[in-house]
Amino acid sequence: MLKKTSGRRPAKSVITVRAAPRDRKRALVSFDGRVEQAAIGRSGITSVKREGDGATPRAAMKLIGGYVRRDRLLLPPTPLPTRTTRTGMLWCDATRHALYNRPVKAPFQPSHEELMRDDGLYDICLVMDWNLLARRRNAGSAIFFHLIRPGYEPTQGCVAVSLPAMRRLIPHMRRGTVVKVI
Repeated sequence: MLKKTSGRRPAKSVITVRAAPRDRKRALVSFDGRVEQAAIGRSGITSVKREGDGATPRAAMKLIGGYVRRDRLLLPPTPLPTRTTRTGMLWCDATRHALYNRPVKAPFQPSHEELMRDDGLYDICLVMDWNLLARRRNAGSAIFFHLIRPGYEPTQGCVAVSLPAMRRLIPHMRRGTVVKVI
């Protein structure tokens, strides 16, 4: 389990994501002595992330919160702040829009990701702080930690794990947990 520091708060945790041997679209996620399989971007891992390149950024990204489809699943208790996903919740990925890489609400015409999807990918969708604080146009948006497609199909740049793996990880996640892609 997590180690205690001086007092009540658990030590900051780090989830390590590294490319799997022989397949740049797959990864191994290490946390608390466990290793889980994951899918990453179709273009593998990159040090120079660009909007639409299909790559997962090589970076240490903090989890800031997430969205959960509570109409589909029950989430184990977690200290990570989560919101219930609702119809009309979107994420702007239009590079020239003032709300680039921000949550938005429908109706919204510029390019965006729908958070309430039929395919289940975002039934648990955790937001990492990639390009959020000092947003740079075309530097990539909507880099999430979410659920996998069948067969571990690659993502558009996110990190995706199975529902059982997410259920094992999420009780230990909190705001500030670092997802370190190396």
